[in-house]
Amino acid sequence: MSGVPPSSAGIVVDELTVVRGANEVLHRLSFEVPRGRVVGLLGPSGGGKTTLMRAIVGVQIVQSGSVRVLDLPAGSPVLRHRVGYVTQAPAVYSDLSARENLRYFAAVLNAPAGDVARVLEQVDLVADADRPVSQLSGGQQARVSLGVALLNDPEVLVLDEPTVGLDPLLREQLWGLFATLAAGGVTLLVSSHVMEEASRCERLLLLHEGRLIADETPRQLVERTGTGDVDSAFLSLVREAGPS
Repeated sequence: MSGVPPSSAGIVVDELTVVRGANEVLHRLSFEVPRGRVVGLLGPSGGGKTTLMRAIVGVQIVQSGSVRVLDLPAGSPVLRHRVGYVTQAPAVYSDLSARENLRYFAAVLNAPAGDVARVLEQVDLVADADRPVSQLSGGQQARVSLGVALLNDPEVLVLDEPTVGLDPLLREQLWGLFATLAAGGVTLLVSSHVMEEASRCERLLLLHEGRLIADETPRQLVERTGTGDVDSAFLSLVREAGPS
């Protein structure tokens, strides 16, 4: 070991540019996500949120700039057991039950004994653990995917719109879980296009047409724009930014 202390940031993005086809979809983004925090990535659909998250977990080809996660280049093999990623669409086997899915992925990840039971409890699927995923609701399927990401107690969680399709009670429960995980030192980057969820985050990254137009707390954002809520603040910043 070099003796260099670990960075206080879980994720560091520096001058990140991503080009897909002939289009530049992310434009020189730079920001940090502190360890042990819940940071929201907000913006309308098609604004680049998913592309950014793919770059953070190391599955997106980048044009220039860099992404580091837990002081290592994004996508480093050693990060596979330290980073959990939930995509928008459930990434589980529909013909298996929730428990069987978790057992399978736990074996692939060499997760410790007891992880499946712990995760089923965390995502509130104990009662439906043995039903085929194909028979679960969309929200329940999303929670199975989240459960897979929680195996092995990851230090960083990258969640792409994890509350889509969930009823208000389940959204409340999940945000409570996110806060508990952050209090235990987990770094969470949570994307959403629902501005009302912004108040649940400690900091907000507002992305519009591939550009970062704000990086501050919800309160700072509202105060700086002189608006009454995050939704109005975001609209104000979009108008201020003008066409790209």
